Amino acid sequence: MKLSVVSKKLWCVHKQLILLLTPLVFLPLLFSLPEKEGKCLYVVVLMAMFWCTEALPLAVTAMLPVCLFPTLGILPSKKVCPQYFLETNFLFLSGLVMASSIEEWGLHRRIALKVLTIVGVKPAWLILGMMLTSSFLSMWLSNTATTAMMLPIANAILESLFGDLETLKLKSKSPEDHESSVINGQSSVKLHSLPSVPSEKQVLSIDGTDAAEQTDLRTAEEIRSESEYQLKVWKGFLICIPYAASIGGTATLTGTAPNLILIGQLKSYFPDCDLINFGSWFAFAFPLMLVFLFLAWLWISFLYGGLNTRLCFAKHDWRAQAEARAKALIEEDYRKLGPLNFAEGAISFFFVIFAILLFTRDPKFVTGWSVFFKKGYVSDAVTGVIIVSILFFFPSQKPSFRWWFDPQASNTPYVPLLSWKKAQDSVPWNIILLLGGGFAMAKACEESGLASWIGGHLQPLAEVPPGAAVMLITAFLACFTEFASNTATIIIFLPVIAEMAMHASVNPLYFMIPATVGCSYAFMLPVSTPPNSIAFASGHLMVKDMVRTGIVMNMLGVLSVSLAMNTWGVAMFNLNTYPEWAQPINKSALITDVSPVQSFNATL
Repeated sequence: MKLSVVSKKLWCVHKQLILLLTPLVFLPLLFSLPEKEGKCLYVVVLMAMFWCTEALPLAVTAMLPVCLFPTLGILPSKKVCPQYFLETNFLFLSGLVMASSIEEWGLHRRIALKVLTIVGVKPAWLILGMMLTSSFLSMWLSNTATTAMMLPIANAILESLFGDLETLKLKSKSPEDHESSVINGQSSVKLHSLPSVPSEKQVLSIDGTDAAEQTDLRTAEEIRSESEYQLKVWKGFLICIPYAASIGGTATLTGTAPNLILIGQLKSYFPDCDLINFGSWFAFAFPLMLVFLFLAWLWISFLYGGLNTRLCFAKHDWRAQAEARAKALIEEDYRKLGPLNFAEGAISFFFVIFAILLFTRDPKFVTGWSVFFKKGYVSDAVTGVIIVSILFFFPSQKPSFRWWFDPQASNTPYVPLLSWKKAQDSVPWNIILLLGGGFAMAKACEESGLASWIGGHLQPLAEVPPGAAVMLITAFLACFTEFASNTATIIIFLPVIAEMAMHASVNPLYFMIPATVGCSYAFMLPVSTPPNSIAFASGHLMVKDMVRTGIVMNMLGVLSVSLAMNTWGVAMFNLNTYPEWAQPINKSALITDVSPVQSFNATL
């Protein structure tokens, strides 16, 4: 049998082979390490392998601690099971329910179109508008939902600017390429474009004349060159949306799962650490998001032709006419939405209250409203659940008070802003299980002593300057998460990073925050994140486009995180000192007041 045939057969059953062989290959861990630490490491390695290879569904792998930790004598089930619904999960759930209500009444679409009418229709400004809108929405909605909503809008605008994509691809070919493709029977290649709203698929015209019917006096070479430019801009539009969604998700605790993993593991490892909450995280991560978003916009606009003199100087040519059509399309779609109705207004009100209450509960830099309650009793989860609970009974139509006094008046039908069926369908329960599996793993690593054992073997890394370690950690996790789920990645590495920080006598937050943010910076491959996959499925992007753009994006992300940690991050979280809340865990630490800068100078 040929080697190629054997390899194909093995690939067909590779998941089954991983499930069977992984437990056998790593069986020596049970005997080569101290008993409890070895058993815990065995389970952690199994889960890491299954998560990275997806031999089992991620949520099923996340439930393995319920089976393995009690049976191997690592942790009793009464300590494992509660980890699957901590208050962090309730905060995540409240954010998802709020997001589903926004989607239910189309408020996200109104926000997107309004931003696009403000920024203008020149390619670079539209890319900026797309990125700003996608990043803002992904702070509250899932990154996947944001990308799926924004891409049809982008495609409609691009069609009004440049016409049909198939025609554009034909125009961009040289005569020789076109002739060869006709000879080979490949003159037309159908792309699987994402579906759009019918009204957006109509190309508006000026003075009743379609752009394709207008007389074009340009030479064939000019048409080909301009078509190539338009194809580049089209790619820029498609690629900026998933990237902006990934960046925007880092700005809030509920924006992406790794942020919640961070706060959950902090509460497990360092119960006395109360520095990270919704408000303090937003105060740190939102400026970081803006910095990275601006750098990403410059890079994508430069790479895909959006930066030119037209940004500053108006020109009256055929391209200006296309921009006018795009502007008319956006304004027409926004006009079709009509005025803000009662349901959208109510959702907007509760969304603003939701955000304000979370920001101001205990922002650390000022006194929050939580001081009016018993200390430690009211958390972000309590705040979130209170607000979203109102959505299930608040009416979606303006109540008719006249009905109570006039027997002839008709009553307004009662429909709440959100039904439980809609909320249940919108919540990704697999992610909640994944969060729980991460918290259970962290609890077991702590109580079995595995975390301390690993930290002891990482002692040589303490010699690396903390400033350099931040960049290395961010870069490593940003690369690792290209091939694995970002949630699984942070679950696996965060306990190790925490121990490494303590053995280096560095504030654990100085390493853990960059690791968490870096897990969301997966830009190089279509399989890295669901938003990348959705954009790639449009058929116009190639893997090399994402790799070329994503490599620089990763570099810019690492630099942005390093800048944030060593400037406002130091001031906000007091990263210059080794905190008291970490002392009980790291009793062997001899240095309790070491700044990253001092450690760097000491190594020189």
